[in-house]
Amino acid sequence: MQHRIIVLGAGYTGAIAAGRIARRLRREDVAITLVNAEPDFVERVRLHQLAAGQDLTPRPLDAMFAGTGVALRLAQVTGVDADRKTVTVADARGAREELPYDSLVYALGSTGHDQGVPGVAEHAYDVAGRPGALRLRERLARLDAGAPVVVVGAGLTGLEAATELAETRPDLAVALVARGALGDWLSPKGRRHVREVCDRLGITVHEHTTVTAVAPDRVTTADGTGIASLATVWTTGFAVHPIARATTLETGDSGQIVVDASMRSVSHPDVYAVGDAALAMGPGDKPLRMSCASGVPGAWQAADALVARLTGTKVPTTAVRYYQQCVSLGRKDGLIQFVTADDRAVDRALTGRLAARYKEAICKGAAWGVAHPLLLPTRVRPVAPAARRTADPAVGTAA
Repeated sequence: MQHRIIVLGAGYTGAIAAGRIARRLRREDVAITLVNAEPDFVERVRLHQLAAGQDLTPRPLDAMFAGTGVALRLAQVTGVDADRKTVTVADARGAREELPYDSLVYALGSTGHDQGVPGVAEHAYDVAGRPGALRLRERLARLDAGAPVVVVGAGLTGLEAATELAETRPDLAVALVARGALGDWLSPKGRRHVREVCDRLGITVHEHTTVTAVAPDRVTTADGTGIASLATVWTTGFAVHPIARATTLETGDSGQIVVDASMRSVSHPDVYAVGDAALAMGPGDKPLRMSCASGVPGAWQAADALVARLTGTKVPTTAVRYYQQCVSLGRKDGLIQFVTADDRAVDRALTGRLAARYKEAICKGAAWGVAHPLLLPTRVRPVAPAARRTADPAVGTAA
């Protein structure tokens, strides 16, 4: 009987894991199902461009996985029973079905985090997913010249959103709110460059400022000051999908699934978690941050470990580490901040047009890597007899 592998989520990490597994196992030995709510692969690292009014290259998932043996299932994941080893999904019409699995790769990712601030859910916009980016795009298109736009959060996402909007729509009054000093985690060269770009683009920066409430026409700061805003973009962090916390899987305080060095759940060995859904430890015994920089190599690790265990070969363990933080500052400028293995800035950094081209190459490479999860040809192995099912239970039942 075929070993049933279900991958939940077709973002960077889920799509890479599904493709990498499929290309390493014999098709007659496994049935791989990739569950995703949307029919297209979404380049999340470009959603600030989409929000600013640019069009992204369509990347249909069925075309990307054609001929690989991966079956695409368009559905919303509504539940996971890690003890019964089933996933419940709902299609576009609301019809629910229960899918059994032998191995599960959980890659449902994250959404924007409102941090509990009043008014964010009702009045703010985010670029954490395509629906949010499209809502922001529509709102910006309706704004007249001179309209105030406030980006709350000056981390990587906030910097990219603010600079993209200011460059694309120079007629808008863009402001950026930073809880600390602007770019305070960067090297001195990186901080100087970010400030220079914000000045050049006319972005008003509010440093050491905390937003405590969001209204339709303004944000309010901790000292009671109001900052006018007809479109508030909220980029203060990410929250993981809530489904994992509702299961018997061991999760951390963030709701991420606790995994070992091979990205396998510490409580349920038939489950692997990758990307933002995984609570994995990196160099310096620090949790890996939610990012492509840690998610993609984590997906490689999970796929290779799962294949090794199914084929009875040695499980590889490659430590996930950091090399750089890549920030686009509009289409013509950028910052490549080089970092230590545990993600602390060092003195070296690239800036300007060279950095912009570097970042663009990284983005294109990430999308290419989804469709080409193996850089070199590899041996296709059979699943070991011990990993095969001895019975053939129902494929699924109505839920």
